[in-house]
Amino acid sequence: MRLNFRFIIALVIAAVTLFGYFFNTSTNPVTGEKQHVNMTAAQEIALGVQAAPEMEQQYGGESADPRATAAVQQVGQQIVKANGLDQKTEYRYQFHLLADDQTINAFALPGGQVFITQGLLKNLTTEAQLAGVLAHEVGHVVGRHSAEQVAQSQLTQGLTGAAAIASYDPNNPGSSVARAAAAAMIAKLVTLRYGRNDELEADDFAVKLTPRAGYDPSAMINVMQMLDRQGGGSRQPEFLSTHPNPGNRIEELQKDIQQQFPQGVPAGLKK
Repeated sequence: MRLNFRFIIALVIAAVTLFGYFFNTSTNPVTGEKQHVNMTAAQEIALGVQAAPEMEQQYGGESADPRATAAVQQVGQQIVKANGLDQKTEYRYQFHLLADDQTINAFALPGGQVFITQGLLKNLTTEAQLAGVLAHEVGHVVGRHSAEQVAQSQLTQGLTGAAAIASYDPNNPGSSVARAAAAAMIAKLVTLRYGRNDELEADDFAVKLTPRAGYDPSAMINVMQMLDRQGGGSRQPEFLSTHPNPGNRIEELQKDIQQQFPQGVPAGLKK
């Protein structure tokens, strides 16, 4: 009887978790895609604003270089306005230059908070490369990747909890630990796969967003080449750790550019 009761509890938890994930959808205002998210845009904005100070502290706070900061903000806002993102979404796009000049990284928080380190900025050689990096991070915001990751995390945590309850054997306490560990590993692999898909989509966004702001999307290929060179030493750029590599990224970017501009990239764009 106790065994059946545990199974019933586990099934209820699993059913509620699955129902909450698959039936809680919203339509992305930019892509038109239906997504499994359980946060509103206002909640994403609040989460990003709340997390921003802690993220800044990890990278030495905001940069004290006013000219470089202004350049990052100007390019970032140009991408937003040229693509009408300030009209299409509720997000409050803010661009931050972080003081850490050793770490090569850029990232975005939900709701429009976008960051780039001085360590990455100093390795970029053109304004178009900066635009590509910022557009990639804006792509994560527009794609609602953080909100999707939260929903996926809640899904896997709920199913892992249900599996642990169902598999618990009071005569063999270690059994639930082993199964829970296996379930957690599966959850990790699922999260990693989605991370790679997110990177491909963010790259595709960068190819689409930068030309409308006057920048050559091919500059993003130069950024990837620079990151590959930096990764050839003993220390891999943090960007490649926080942005999982979905295989041959340069080749994928070239495909995106070819699909977007089958007759070739228009002349006159900043390189």
